[in-house]
Amino acid sequence: MAAVNNPKKCCYCAGCPIVCPKQAIEMVESRIVIDKEKCISCGNCVRVCPVGAMSLEK
Repeated sequence: MAAVNNPKKCCYCAGCPIVCPKQAIEMVESRIVIDKEKCISCGNCVRVCPVGAMSLEK
């Protein structure tokens, strides 16, 4: 399982990179990039997202 971002919903607030304990999420050229190898599926990004753009894939 790993975090995924829905770019159509994302408001690019940069909250998810800040709360990621493994630095698996980065903002690169105005888009969210998730390193699935680093992601531990903690759900911090899902909880902090104000627009519901982050989810955990199964």
